[in-house]
Amino acid sequence: MNCLRRIQFPKRCVATRFPSLNPNLKNSRTPFSSPNSTYSTLNSHSFDIPAITELIAKQHWSKLKTLVKETNPSLLLQHLFNSEAHPDLILSYFKWTQKEFGDIHNVEEFCRVLLLLANAKNYSRIRALLDDFAKNAHSNSTIFHSLSVLARRGCVNSVIVDMLVWAYVKNGEIDLALEGFDRAGDYGVRLSALSCNPMLILLVKEGRIEVVESVYKEIIRRRIGVNVVTFDVVINGLCKVGKFQKAGDIVEDMKAWGFSPSVVTYNTIIDGYCKAGKMYKADALLKEMVAKRICPNEITFNILIDGFCKDKNVTAAKKVFEEMQSQGLQPNVVTYNSLINGLCGNDKFDEAIGLQEKMLGLGLKPNVVTYNALINGFCKKKMLKEAREMLDDIGNRGLAPNVITFNTLIDAYSKDGRMDYALLLRRMMLEMGICPNVSTYNCLIGGFCREGNVKEARKLSKEMEGNGLKADLVTYNILIDALCKKGETRKAIRLLDEMIEVGLNPSHLTYNTMIEGYFREGNSTAAVNMRTLMEKRRRRANIVTYNVLIKGFCQKGKLEEANKLLNEMLEKGLVPNRTTYDVLRDEMMEKGFIPDIDGHLYNVSISS
Repeated sequence: MNCLRRIQFPKRCVATRFPSLNPNLKNSRTPFSSPNSTYSTLNSHSFDIPAITELIAKQHWSKLKTLVKETNPSLLLQHLFNSEAHPDLILSYFKWTQKEFGDIHNVEEFCRVLLLLANAKNYSRIRALLDDFAKNAHSNSTIFHSLSVLARRGCVNSVIVDMLVWAYVKNGEIDLALEGFDRAGDYGVRLSALSCNPMLILLVKEGRIEVVESVYKEIIRRRIGVNVVTFDVVINGLCKVGKFQKAGDIVEDMKAWGFSPSVVTYNTIIDGYCKAGKMYKADALLKEMVAKRICPNEITFNILIDGFCKDKNVTAAKKVFEEMQSQGLQPNVVTYNSLINGLCGNDKFDEAIGLQEKMLGLGLKPNVVTYNALINGFCKKKMLKEAREMLDDIGNRGLAPNVITFNTLIDAYSKDGRMDYALLLRRMMLEMGICPNVSTYNCLIGGFCREGNVKEARKLSKEMEGNGLKADLVTYNILIDALCKKGETRKAIRLLDEMIEVGLNPSHLTYNTMIEGYFREGNSTAAVNMRTLMEKRRRRANIVTYNVLIKGFCQKGKLEEANKLLNEMLEKGLVPNRTTYDVLRDEMMEKGFIPDIDGHLYNVSISS
């Protein structure tokens, strides 16, 4: 049985009318092809086919309309088919009658037009017809049956079905494309990479990797003519979800089909490892490429540099940067942006500025991404004046700041307690036609909450919703934290319930904040109940949860209870962090209580 059977396709109309295929369509006319048609059905001798084809060729539609009114337009189409008129003329008549008289042709007639065009190798017109068909999201069940009955050559069917599947993909109708792919297998119609590759690409884009795997297996089973792109797309999808072993299996399939992994293949896998934080694997693949004499390109090095920078290993990124140049490859703006961002994130701001100057010296123009990285660097060092000047510099260089530029600045000013200036920046971005997003509001809401102004923060959250933006997990966590710090856990728990109602899944941070809030109010029972609720909702207590619980019980003088929690934490395999040791020292040992633990902890002294 076809491996795609388990994919649930949406229910579609299967009526046989074209183009609407909608049995509920209200039409003032009785369809011409209906048995109840009031039009006369003249015999073939009543038609002067040469005269009619001349009218069609000259596009004398008014004269043709007068003639057609006396008969049945669908019957005339049948005679045009039988007369072996030129396919372009038949197509012109078909499209004109559809426009003039509405839904008068059935799927069989539509398929006959497609087959005529296919036999004439007029593929551009087939694509146009099928594109219109797919735009209306029509089911393809009747098309397959009609084509199988009408066509004598399987290759003609393959061309049409290949283009049909491609048309569905082009119009974003991926479920119908999958349905077409499935039916093609049932009818023995051979597809090609021209339709299968775009289908796989769209599935990867939508994150439907399990379906990608099923489709790929079926492509291989049917021995559809694949190419390097087919394998690279599937590898990309598997790498996106961390299925690196399966991606390696696809590479082996690729070789078995006679294709050699290309630089694109390696770049795809290296990028996957970098995004997963497995930099040692990515670096090993680079060495493998070189050993196999596959030359890394600019994209390879850019991926690795960006990966090392995001892994906080700027030293390794700089080595790759040097290796890139030694290979005779010129770093581009993307390369410099990654390094500048990495240097700024590692407090190597002077080096970042130096790289920007080097860019300019090489004739490379910094873009808004470059400036965003530098502004972020200034903001981290609390050099807000310089960050603000950098914003002006963006405009002076003919570039336009984006929402990330403003969000970075707004967040910095909010954290610095300068809410008036943060609001001024928001007004500036609105004047420039840049719409604030959820992150913009979160920065402002966080700023007001740090000031203890929860009322203003709530006002902003309402404004955000009024502008069509939905509060996210970060928004709720900020507000819940602010309410807990004010001792308003009842309001905080209402927000927790609200976020669940709107479909958001509370994080560890959400529950840990609530637990800490309850301890702050002296309500240890509610804190323990929140921990129970957290685990009931499939959020296992993490090291932060235990740190909060242990500290909370210590501060209530329940040291034995805190000690039990410490042992429980260790039995679950959680590794104590610096906060854990600080709590043990400050809340237990300095009070004369020595934790009763057998060899779990390192030697911790009061002076450490």
